[in-house]
Amino acid sequence: MASTKSITDSINPDQVDGGVIPSNLRSADAMQPRPVLWVITAVAVMLSLFQLYTAGIQPLGLFYQRTAHLGFVLFLAFLVFPAFGQTRPRGPLGWIIDAGFLTAAFLSGFYIIWYLDDIIARAGWWTGTDIAVGIICIIAVLEASRRAVGLGMTIIGALAIIYALAGPRGALPQVGEWMPGILSHRGASVDRLVGQLYLGQEGIFGLPLGVAATFVFMFVLFGAFLEKTGAGKFFIDLAFAATGRKPGGPAKAAVIASAGMGSISGSAIANVVTTGAFTIPLMKRLGYKPKQAGGIEAAASTGGQITPPLMGAGAFLISEYTQVPYIDIVLVSIFPAILYLGTVYLFVHIVAMKQGMKGLSAAELPIVRHVLKAGWQFIVPLVLLVVLLVNNISPMRVGFWAILSVVGVAGLRGAWSVWADGPVTSQRVQASILRGLRMIFESLELGARNAVAVSIACAVAGIIVGVVGLTGLGLKFSSMMVALSGGNIVLALGLVLIASLVLGLGLPVTASYIVLIVLVGPALHNEFGIPLLIAHLVVFWYSQDSNVTPPVALAGFAGAAVAGAKPMETSMQAWKFAKGLYLIPLFMVFNPEIIYGGPLLHVLWTGFTAILGLVAFAAAIEGYLFARMDVASRLVAVPAVVALFWPSFTVELMGAGVLLVVLTLNWLNARQAREGMA
Repeated sequence: MASTKSITDSINPDQVDGGVIPSNLRSADAMQPRPVLWVITAVAVMLSLFQLYTAGIQPLGLFYQRTAHLGFVLFLAFLVFPAFGQTRPRGPLGWIIDAGFLTAAFLSGFYIIWYLDDIIARAGWWTGTDIAVGIICIIAVLEASRRAVGLGMTIIGALAIIYALAGPRGALPQVGEWMPGILSHRGASVDRLVGQLYLGQEGIFGLPLGVAATFVFMFVLFGAFLEKTGAGKFFIDLAFAATGRKPGGPAKAAVIASAGMGSISGSAIANVVTTGAFTIPLMKRLGYKPKQAGGIEAAASTGGQITPPLMGAGAFLISEYTQVPYIDIVLVSIFPAILYLGTVYLFVHIVAMKQGMKGLSAAELPIVRHVLKAGWQFIVPLVLLVVLLVNNISPMRVGFWAILSVVGVAGLRGAWSVWADGPVTSQRVQASILRGLRMIFESLELGARNAVAVSIACAVAGIIVGVVGLTGLGLKFSSMMVALSGGNIVLALGLVLIASLVLGLGLPVTASYIVLIVLVGPALHNEFGIPLLIAHLVVFWYSQDSNVTPPVALAGFAGAAVAGAKPMETSMQAWKFAKGLYLIPLFMVFNPEIIYGGPLLHVLWTGFTAILGLVAFAAAIEGYLFARMDVASRLVAVPAVVALFWPSFTVELMGAGVLLVVLTLNWLNARQAREGMA
C-alpha cells in the first residue's frame, strides 16, 4: 500500500541513476586487515564509553578530560588513516611510521595525566622531557591533521608555529627579518612556545579542544545513535510525505530533510552523501539538472549546521566564548535559520515553477500520519534534549541523557516488534537483544569516528589561537582591518567574508570560525560596535561558506559526486541557492532586533522586511516569482533590497514600498496570464 511506502526503500543509496557513488566517498576499511579493524572498533568504543562516563557519571578536571580525549583521538586517527593514504595497504614502512605516531599519540595524551601535579608545581620551569614530549605532541597533532582533516590545515598550523618563532629574540631570527612591520614581533624560544602550546591552557588544550572533548563529542555521538536507530529514514520519509506532491517536491523534501539531518550530524559534507543519496536521484528524475540537484542538496545540508537545536560544534564554541547559555544561542538562531532554509526552499520552488515541474504521485509517497505512527518515538529524544537545555542543564549532561533516551526508545521499539510481529519465543527475544547490542556498539564506534576530524581540527586551531595570544597577532590584525576598511562597517564585513572564504580553502568550518573570530572578533566588537553575540554569529555564518562557495566548495563537490555533475558547475549552483548565508548576517548587524528582540512592532517590522528582502532578492536573481519578471523589475528590485539593510527607517520604508509594488505587479501579471489561458 502507498500509505506504508518508504521513500528510502525505493532507492539503493549506493546507486545514482545507474552509476555508483565514487569510492572516495566510501569507507576505506576494506584496505585494513581484520585485526586492525578490531582494534579500531575497540579504541572507538572505549573513547565513547569514556566520554559517556565523564559526561554522566564522574566529570573530570580540565587537563584530565582534554588530554585523555586527545590521546584517544590521535590514536584512533593514526589507526583509521594510514601514513600513505587509505587507498593502499600500509606495508612495512607504513607500519613503522604509524607505530611511531601511535606511540606519540599515547605520550601526547597521557604524559600530562601521569605527571600533572609535577608539571603544575614547576610551571614555567620545564624539564627537557616536558619540552620533548610537547614537541612530539605538536608534530603528532599536525600529522593527524594532514591525514584526517587535510593538508591545508596542517600547513596553516605549521606556518603559525614558524611565525611564533620568527623574531629577534626567537628561535628563527632570520625569518623575522622578512616580516612586514605591522606583523613583526620579538619572537619566542622553543621552550616558551612549547610551554604555551602543550603545557598550558592557551594552546592545544585550550577552549576549542575543551569544547570538542565535552559538548561536541556528546552531540556527535547522539547523532550517531539517531542514525543507527533509523531516525534518518524517519526524517527523510516525513519530509517527502509533507512536500513530495508539490512542484519540485523531492527538492523541497531535500531542503527539509537535509536541514534536520545536517543539524543532527553536524557535517554538511556527510549529510550531502547520506541524505543526497536518496534526494538527488529523485530530483534528477523530476527534471532538475544534475548540477542543480547537487547544488540544492549542498545548500540545504549547509543549512543544517545553523539550524537548532543542534548546530554543529560552532554553537557550543559561541556559547563558551560569549558566556551566553547554549539554549539562548539556540533560541536566537531559530528565526535566522528559518530565513536561510526558506530562501533555499524559495529558490527550489522558483526553479520548479520556471521549468513546469510537477510533484511525485501519491502512490510513490508515504502518508504523514503513517510515517508519524511508525517513527514518532524518534521525536522524543529531541524534545527531551530541548527540555533539558531550557532547564539550564549542562549541554554535556544533556547529551548523556539524550543518548540514553535514544537507546531506551530503540529498546522499546525492539520489544514492541517482538511482541507484535508473532509469538514471543526465546529465539526471537535473543535475536532482538543481539540486534540492540550490535546497534549500541556500532553507534559508539560511529560516534567516535565522526568526532575524530572535529577534535583534531580543534587541536590545530588551539595551536593557532595559542600563537595569536603569544605574538599579539589578534591586535595587529584588528588594526589592519580597521585601516583597510577605513572605518566603514560594510567594507569591514566584506573583508571578513573574503577572509572566511580564504580560510575555508584549507580549514574545516569549525576551525575557520575559531581562527577568524580570534583575529577579527575584537575589531568587530570593539572598533565597529557590533554586539558580541552578533559578531560571533556573523563569523559563524560566514565560516560556512567554504561548503558552497567556489573555487573550493566541499559540500558542493560532494553533491557533484553523487549527482554525476561537474564539481565547479554544481558549486556555482550551491553558491546561488545559499545566498541567504551572506545576506542574513548583514541583516543581523543592521537589524539586531531579530537577535536581541525589542518592542513588538519593531521586531515584527524587522522580520517582515527580512522576509520581503530575501523573497525579492531570490526573485531578482531567478527572474521569476509568480510569473517571469522583466529586466526593469529585476534592476529596480536590487537597490530596493539594499535599502532594507539601511540603518534608516525612512530608507527601509521606501525600499519595502518599491518591492511590494514590484512583487504585486508580478502577481497581477501571473493572474492575467492564467485568465488569458482560461
